[in-house]
Amino acid sequence: MNARNPVEFYFDFSSPYSYIASEWVEAVAARHGRTVRWHAILLGATFQAAELKSPVSYPVKREYALADFQRSARFEGVPYRAPERFPIPTQNAARVFWWLADREPERAAAWAHAGLRAYFTRGVALDAPAPLKALCAEAGLDAEAAEAAWGDPAWKARLKAENDAAIAAGVFGAPSFLVDGELFWGNDRRAQLERWLATGPF
Repeated sequence: MNARNPVEFYFDFSSPYSYIASEWVEAVAARHGRTVRWHAILLGATFQAAELKSPVSYPVKREYALADFQRSARFEGVPYRAPERFPIPTQNAARVFWWLADREPERAAAWAHAGLRAYFTRGVALDAPAPLKALCAEAGLDAEAAEAAWGDPAWKARLKAENDAAIAAGVFGAPSFLVDGELFWGNDRRAQLERWLATGPF
């Protein structure tokens, strides 16, 4: 096992479990000499490919899921406030991520943190141009350039390509973690992920 392989972290800006996992994944990886490579994806694309739906789409699961988001955040000690509108489309925030990712991966990761925290602690509407643009400025980005990027066909195509690549890698939900070819799905796989990083296959 090559200890230099990064933890490939797949997240959606509208996924509560992605938000919670985003608050611990870097520390877990660092404890085991790894870095994290972030991948913004759209759950709608992975759900379609896997013939799945969000758990909140099913009446029998919805109330449980909404309560579990809160409980899981409390368990991890992560601040969380349920957004008034959930879920929301997040393709523009994801396109901003990929606009940053190749040139400045650290800024892309910082943007991921900013977007996830803004939506899940303050209810910032990432699907609305004005609040998203304001958040870009708040996060230290060139807001005009970010707005141009999320409307640019090149970054639309990049996000589609990244969704396709994630699906090809076996990703069907978020958060997902790909380590040394092994896929772990869900915030609740933290213990298994950490064991794999510590000892290798088990």
